[in-house]
Amino acid sequence: MKKYILLIGLSLLSLSGYGQNTVTGYVYEDLNANGKKERREKGLPNVSVSNGIEVVKTDDKGQYVLPIKEDQTIFVIKPSDYALPKNENNLPKFFYSHKPKGSPTNLKYAGLSPTGVLPKSVDFGLLPSTSESKFTALVFGDPQPYNMTELGYFEKGVVNEVAGIQGIRFGISVGDIAGDDLSLYPAYAKTIGKVGVPWFSVMGNHDMNLDATADELTDETFESIFGPATYAFNEGDVHFIVLENILYPDPRDGQGYWGGLRADQLQFVENNLKLVPKDKLVVVFMHIPLFEEGESYRDEDREKLLELLSDFPNTVSLSAHTHYQKQTFFGKAEGYNQSKAHHHYNIGTPSGDWYSGRMRESGVPESTMRDGSPNGYVFMDFEGNQYKARYKAAGKPDTYQMEIFAPKVLEKGKRTSTGIIVNFFMGTANDEVRYRIDNGEWRKMTNLTDYDPSYLLKIFEWDTTETLLDGRRPSNAARTDHLWRAPISSGLELGVHTIEVEATDMFGQKHTGTKTFRIEQ
Repeated sequence: MKKYILLIGLSLLSLSGYGQNTVTGYVYEDLNANGKKERREKGLPNVSVSNGIEVVKTDDKGQYVLPIKEDQTIFVIKPSDYALPKNENNLPKFFYSHKPKGSPTNLKYAGLSPTGVLPKSVDFGLLPSTSESKFTALVFGDPQPYNMTELGYFEKGVVNEVAGIQGIRFGISVGDIAGDDLSLYPAYAKTIGKVGVPWFSVMGNHDMNLDATADELTDETFESIFGPATYAFNEGDVHFIVLENILYPDPRDGQGYWGGLRADQLQFVENNLKLVPKDKLVVVFMHIPLFEEGESYRDEDREKLLELLSDFPNTVSLSAHTHYQKQTFFGKAEGYNQSKAHHHYNIGTPSGDWYSGRMRESGVPESTMRDGSPNGYVFMDFEGNQYKARYKAAGKPDTYQMEIFAPKVLEKGKRTSTGIIVNFFMGTANDEVRYRIDNGEWRKMTNLTDYDPSYLLKIFEWDTTETLLDGRRPSNAARTDHLWRAPISSGLELGVHTIEVEATDMFGQKHTGTKTFRIEQ
């Protein structure tokens, strides 16, 4: 008898201390929002919980059981009809990091302190809420401040513009939250908290512990502030997946990084999607874009991700990283086996071209991106399992969706090879962009891939100035495919003439712009 008692005791010890291989707990309705499960607070059934690989559903009492090993993070996948608790900076609390020994101590930037013995029950309290089929999310590309001055630009030029915004379900920054200096995280968290909505985070290549010896350890500092780098949550009829998609060190040569996903991350996506209804819209947030720029992404990882998404007819993914905007579509040839292609939107960034350019009167740099898009952010509007995207240029009216380049003055009757160039910031090659002059006949413009001439002028100003300019020279231009061209005539009457442009985006939303020019003798 004593032998059996001893064995039971050893088993219980194993389940409550170091070396434990199972974690259990409850997902419950936290009625008084105190973060502790109390008797009267019911467990929530059928809620997904994960250890970053396996995904299980809670039982009728709200309990889950998962395998666990050191250096794993347990997190709840929030259902649509509940909200997550938040910390003082509006960062959602939905995870428990199991690091009995803590993060490696040789990292330049601190990670997690030792978490010690795994609790007997790792519980997740959710707050009562309502599921809205129609809602809006606010999406930032790279904030990427390299110092407190640039964090100030981010706050003054972007965050203050949306602070206290209403009608936003949540916000998310799509990587490069810092510019390699991870000690900026606490200050960034305080800044982003001013927006006033739950704010999620994607890890970027400039958010890594660059002195980590293995890819799995590059998120130690990120995790200590923001939680797991790969996770998921639900809102309305939409299932969101967040992926850290930087392989470091680059498995090809051990130098630098490469876009891609580890096997455990792909396994998480597969296990997670098995539990998601097929009629949901699946939205994937990542930092490095899926499209090829040289050999920037491991092909098999992109193909596997698209294969896993192929069970869902409604999908979209968003990335940042490049500091220009680009719309890409992946069809059956690329591995997405649906009749409608998978839309990948590489979005604009609050930092624009890394806070470069002339200083505005507001005290922040112009920060125009290399494709000519202004720095800014994206509103994602969801209704059921459908979505629309809207780009907002920082410091500009909502209607500013294009830049029109045209000569300011033409000599009457003199032949010219110049023309009208329109940069439609969110445009795709298949969008219709048309123009007219002085209320004349509407004519279609021709899509082209080239450098934005308005952006080239900004660069040339720095390269031809004879006096020092306030700010920093912009980066060299990047070719873009959201340009449209049309000829311009010098045969018009003398005087001022008005160019009108109308662009219809992939969502059927119409955008307009105007510009004037003169004909002189």
